[in-house]
Formats: sequence, structure tokens, C-alpha cells
Amino acid sequence: MQGQNIIRTLLFIVFFSIGAAAMAASFLCDDFVRRYRNKHYLNQAERLTEKLESLNDDYDALLMRLEDDPNLIKRLAPAALGADHTDPNTIVPRATAWELAEANKALARIADAEPNEPAMPAWLERCRESKQRMYLFAAAAALILVSFVCFGRIKKPDDEAE
Repeated sequence: MQGQNIIRTLLFIVFFSIGAAAMAASFLCDDFVRRYRNKHYLNQAERLTEKLESLNDDYDALLMRLEDDPNLIKRLAPAALGADHTDPNTIVPRATAWELAEANKALARIADAEPNEPAMPAWLERCRESKQRMYLFAAAAALILVSFVCFGRIKKPDDEAE
């Protein structure tokens, strides 16, 4: 009899907990949606901030190099402006406009690619609909009711009936 009571108690706890969690999820669905959206926006903002900090660091490093080496501008100017080199021993690779455009597109795709993280989990997407939330609430209430009816306390038989 004692083992049966332990099993009934464990089953009651399991079924009631699942029902209570499902009912809480149906009530708090809008809050969960807001939380996941805010988390997604925060992650995007952090990635953008990291990208901007990297650009700032690169710019600061370039400025420091320009301050340290005044001849750097003379060496960078032909490459930046597309001027021909006057030194006869300089080898300059020539790329066609099409090759440069394709390389630029490939680099832009890599730079703009965001991680494939969904804004919300799939179960939350399904629960957002009011019809689905009502079904979830009804199922949770039924599960709680079943746990009370089937696994609740058993009345002890009267001593007089024995």
C-alpha cells in the first residue's frame, strides 16, 4: 500500500507540474515573445557595436601609422587613386572591372551575413496564435483535472464497513 501511494504521488506531481507549466506558458506567451524579440535585438546591437569598434580600432591604427611614417601617404596614394607606378621594378597586378565587382560582391555577402539564429523558438511561434493558446490552456486544465481526479487522495475505508 505504501509503494502504491508513492507511485500515485509521483504521478500526481508529474502530471500536475506539466499541466501547470503549460497553463503558465499559455498565460505568459506575450511576455515570452517580447523577451525573445528583445534578446534578438540586443544580439544584433552587440554585433553592430563590435563591428563599429573594430572599424574604430582599424582607423586608429591607420592614423598612428600615418603619424609614425610620413612617407606612407606617398606609397598609398598610387594604390588608392589608381595612378600608375613610375618605378620600373614594380609589379602591379591588373584586375578587370568584372573581377573586382565579383570580389566586392563576395566580400559584401560575407560581411553582411548574420548568424542563422531564429528570433523565437518554433514552439513559441505556434503558441502565439490565440486559437493555439486556447487549446493549450484547455489541455493544461484537463491535465490538472485528471491529475487531481486520478491521482488524488484515496478515501480510507471505514473501519465499520470491515
